[in-house]
Amino acid sequence: MNNQELSDNITAACQWVPIVKEEMGKVLVGQADLVDRLLVGLLCKGHILLEGVPGLAKTLAINALSGCVHTEFSRIQFTPDLLPSDLLGTMIYNPREATFSAKLGPIFSNVILADEINRAPAKVQSALLEAMQERQVTIGDTTYPLPDPFLVLATQNPIDQEGTYQLPEAQLDRFLLKVTVNYPSRDEELIILDRMATSEPVYRTTPVVDIPTVAKSIQLVNSIYIDPAVRKYIVELVHTTRYPAKVDTNLKNLIRVGASPRATINLALASRAKAFMAGRAFVTPQDVKDLAHDILRHRILPSYEAEAEDITTDQIIDRILAKVPVP
Repeated sequence: MNNQELSDNITAACQWVPIVKEEMGKVLVGQADLVDRLLVGLLCKGHILLEGVPGLAKTLAINALSGCVHTEFSRIQFTPDLLPSDLLGTMIYNPREATFSAKLGPIFSNVILADEINRAPAKVQSALLEAMQERQVTIGDTTYPLPDPFLVLATQNPIDQEGTYQLPEAQLDRFLLKVTVNYPSRDEELIILDRMATSEPVYRTTPVVDIPTVAKSIQLVNSIYIDPAVRKYIVELVHTTRYPAKVDTNLKNLIRVGASPRATINLALASRAKAFMAGRAFVTPQDVKDLAHDILRHRILPSYEAEAEDITTDQIIDRILAKVPVP
């Protein structure tokens, strides 16, 4: 497929993207960046972690996306007494036949809403690792493949909230994006008041795209061109999180652990998805910069010095973006 054919195919294939955005806009007010990131996750078959204080429509946004796609959806409410078997499933004994059979858990679905994921203990978080990375679950001696596509769309409250646990670094690294959900503007909150201050059920999204259409789009996303200069830019951004003193000596004492190679892979893949959503057959440096915070913020561990000076991970990423030359 030549460049012109690829560009024409992408232009034709991405027509469902604005339709989904419009449908989700019937439920959500504002939050354009959040909607974009959810669609990036869908196109990359990547897991997304949404963080924000309660009441900012995190769960509503995921419900709205799942309602727009003809797919299987499962909501799991994470609580302190949740067990791994409640999530994955377990072996059931049949005394009549003296045999065991597997009862599969709610994780066997295309889209999983893991609501308030950081309110469950570490053993439940660990149970998700195989599912999120290998897209399979082992129950007893048997391994069961998960449906394709399989996405974990998780919400969490900030870790200083009552009753929350810190997610393990190994699990955080398996999320494609960590999206920070902020408060709406005054104008947006007025619209929310007019729309939501009622005892009547709010509007629900209706399916406007099916899995085969999304699967075709995913194949095109994988074909989008990344120029060698942009590839080097992606690698340099991630490499700088590990060796920050090479670009700024002031950054050296602010980062305890840099981003893993998953960050490099995911930044390239997510940039391709963003280019697809814009109807382009190539990635620009701006695509990379737009997604850098969401890809890196959960993969960089700030030092104790940074925490003492109230320097956030996002501020560290801002400094890296300002120092690394853009191609």
